[in-house]
Amino acid sequence: MTFAGRTAVISGGSRGIGLQIAAALGARGANIVLLAKTAEPNPKLPGTIHTAVAEIQRSGAEAVAVCGDVRNADDVERAVETAVGHFGGVDICINNASALDISGTADLPLKKFDLMIDVNIRGTFALTKACLPHLKQSPSAHILTLSPPINLRPKWLGAHPAYTLSKYGMTTLALGFAEELRPFQIASNCLWPETTIATAAVNNILGGQQTVKRSRQPTIMAAAACLILQTPPTQLSGQCLIDAAVLADAGVTDLSPYGGEPPLQLDIFVDPTGPVR
Repeated sequence: MTFAGRTAVISGGSRGIGLQIAAALGARGANIVLLAKTAEPNPKLPGTIHTAVAEIQRSGAEAVAVCGDVRNADDVERAVETAVGHFGGVDICINNASALDISGTADLPLKKFDLMIDVNIRGTFALTKACLPHLKQSPSAHILTLSPPINLRPKWLGAHPAYTLSKYGMTTLALGFAEELRPFQIASNCLWPETTIATAAVNNILGGQQTVKRSRQPTIMAAAACLILQTPPTQLSGQCLIDAAVLADAGVTDLSPYGGEPPLQLDIFVDPTGPVR
């Protein structure tokens, strides 16, 4: 699996899933441009955009940091211009940046509602739009959005309506991009984890260390992302994909190397369909 000569622009890649996807692509030859706003260390959020780029570069990859906010149109344009200026174009657009608050309607401040809509939906649209002229010039163009299948079970609709709206909005955009851009042979897909992933967000918001212990490592999402992004755009587009299923389709059935103590915790929006592999 190689991505030599291809350039990926990734939002929110300072840590967690975004960083692992960036590192995996970089280790396979891709040029990486990270757009993230964490420039200074935060005790609750390990890593900054600068430590992330340094980690990617240790694998021998070319990586550039753009410190900015996906909500800011100028920052988004600057990230894309950086990719074009340094590497000559954009082949992969990864919408990873996301805000999370699972408060119920009565308890969710409007400021947090606006944040989730702006980062999750507007940010996905803004980065994709900015990358689009260059994706149209790429022979292997992919958009990958970290968002879930649209599960309309009342359980998920009622659990945290505002967060659900923001994530389903990302998915709706991704599926819309797939159809809109099919004539240009630009693929657009969603990727979501089967289980919770051991990240700062899970530790801080979704159950603490007990949930982290029952979570897989973010490297499983990176492995699945690489499999999706190596597929010719005309062969895979308009899909909401689950990491474990992507690996299973590639013949990887033993997921124990990705960690997690049983019983593994299914992620938000994922319903049980049988034993978790």
